[in-house]
Amino acid sequence: MTVGEMLVATVPTARTLNLAFLETTPERAVVRLPDQADYHNHVGGPHAGAMFTLAESASGAIVIAAFGDQMSRAVPLAVKAEIGYKKLAMGEVTATATLGRPIADVVAELDAGQRPEFPVAIEITRADGAVTGEMTVVWTLRPNG
Repeated sequence: MTVGEMLVATVPTARTLNLAFLETTPERAVVRLPDQADYHNHVGGPHAGAMFTLAESASGAIVIAAFGDQMSRAVPLAVKAEIGYKKLAMGEVTATATLGRPIADVVAELDAGQRPEFPVAIEITRADGAVTGEMTVVWTLRPNG
């Protein structure tokens, strides 16, 4: 099962919004929100809450791709998120997430008994490539036990 398939199977909101996980690697996650009238706002574009969920889902996908091998000893948790809406989003939108710290540095902190935190940057774009939003989610790996 791919990271995207696992998230769609286990995260009801990702399934409800019909998110498409196009790419999920430790370096990059790309997730698309199709244009769906049920999730439009008052101006006919995707609702801010749907775009937040899209971006947060992209961040979760890269975290699972990057740290999936650590899940037996730590749980990934979002610590905080900040989003900025830059331009009007219309039609389908795509979120591209990138990890803000080297994987090895995060794992080294976990190995040292710490609870590492790391940012994930997400860019939300329209089909024409215009950036409609930017989000940062800070994640942690909470050691089990």
